[in-house]
Amino acid sequence: MTSFTKLDESQQSYIYVNPKNRLNKINDNIYGGFTEHMGRCIYGGIYEPSSPLSDENGFRKDVLSALGELSIPVIRYPGGNFTATYHWQDGIGPRDSRPSRPELAWIGVENNAFGTDEFMKWCETLGTQPFLCLNFGTGTLDEALAWLEYCNSDRDTYYANLRRKNGREKPYAVKYWALGNEIWGPWQVGQMTKEDYAKKAYQWAKALKLLDPSIELVLCGETGFSSWDFHVLKECIKWSTHDLGGSTTASLISMHSIHLYTGSEEHLPNVFAPLAAERAIQMAAGLIDLARIENGVPHTVPRQLICFDEWNVWMPDRAPGEQGAEEKYTLSDALAVGTWLNIFVRQSKFVGMANIAQNVNVIAPLMTTKEGIVKQTTWWPLWLFSRYMRGHLLAVNVRCPEYEGPTQPKWISGTVQTPYLDVSATINETGLVSMVVVNAHESQDFEPQMEGINANDVQVYHVTGDHPKAVNTADKTEVEIKESKWDGKSQFIFRKHSLYMLRWQT
Repeated sequence: MTSFTKLDESQQSYIYVNPKNRLNKINDNIYGGFTEHMGRCIYGGIYEPSSPLSDENGFRKDVLSALGELSIPVIRYPGGNFTATYHWQDGIGPRDSRPSRPELAWIGVENNAFGTDEFMKWCETLGTQPFLCLNFGTGTLDEALAWLEYCNSDRDTYYANLRRKNGREKPYAVKYWALGNEIWGPWQVGQMTKEDYAKKAYQWAKALKLLDPSIELVLCGETGFSSWDFHVLKECIKWSTHDLGGSTTASLISMHSIHLYTGSEEHLPNVFAPLAAERAIQMAAGLIDLARIENGVPHTVPRQLICFDEWNVWMPDRAPGEQGAEEKYTLSDALAVGTWLNIFVRQSKFVGMANIAQNVNVIAPLMTTKEGIVKQTTWWPLWLFSRYMRGHLLAVNVRCPEYEGPTQPKWISGTVQTPYLDVSATINETGLVSMVVVNAHESQDFEPQMEGINANDVQVYHVTGDHPKAVNTADKTEVEIKESKWDGKSQFIFRKHSLYMLRWQT
């Protein structure tokens, strides 16, 4: 949690962090990933059998090595919009018998060379958990139950035996399953009203939990601040001893999914745009509480959390999805991603999972070429957060000037605070504090008074470039991390258009 007091330009800025004031535990799943059958994310991204850079499974070794640096806890698959016409049985068994199908989400052809077993093997190689999204468009409940049986059952039944026939004896034990993707959207095959979706989702949830009570189901929300969100939460977060086998501690729904992408060609609106997500999380959390209160859900049932399973900087007019959505990210975008990640840390009390969309090539921090990989500007804040911003949230107080210009979306102005210094802090189990400060200002450095840093050896990571439009490509690196030390006593300067991480032992 970060509290903020607005100052005018003439006043001394101030940051106070209290390492003793530990708040909630941060769920590592906020550093989740997402791989969709879209553009070059799967084919030519994580899977490229013809490349000399791939292993015996066709997995790009350079991609695995890079993603391994992030310690990604969970990865969502196979979509995304792709899910609405995907039939999982097309992607299992001998490859020469797998059918090619028209792909309607991104207007292509899916050859199904990479499917369930390949994804599971890739996850095991990377050391991450799978998170599967069910087809709520052209799919059926029978198909969903079959997929769950194939992945998780150890019984002597048809789909469990089919998995064994395909070479996998041990169940995959997939924990997280999503009840569709963006079913509210007019771009969806099988778009539904909120009323129809809520009825269908609840019935599917009952059946899926009967087959495997250990799984955690994710409800399809919208933005967190819509009538869709309220309706599906009200209708699906219920307490019924009949539906839950008499349990007073179980729940059909574990998380509520919301999505948001941000972006602006103007630097400051771009960096402040993710603050819309902070308000979305707070509002969705309130709607969850409202549904529990109105439906009489007892305190013995764990509180449902938010699954922010698609987020990123993305401007579709700049990188159209039908053309592969290959963004070329700037320093400004990297600072926006830093703001995004600060938000997930600050609001971690309410967030059970967050998944950057996507991991490779498609609106991604990591790009592949025939020769290797390119780490885009947005890679560096993601790398810092994933490695170090874990453990417990710390209370922080920030006092500095506030941005008062135009915002995108417009409703940010007057709804949320927009300090030029965006801050979050954590402490891990060994007492190491990590604090991230994003200085969004285009031209002004800040030298705040710092309190709570009782150390004389502070590790400093600095992400910046010469200007907000700086980019990284295969030919040049304009944005990277610079490391240094600070004595913890002299004045510290947060330079313009920069992200800093300070780390010290308490």
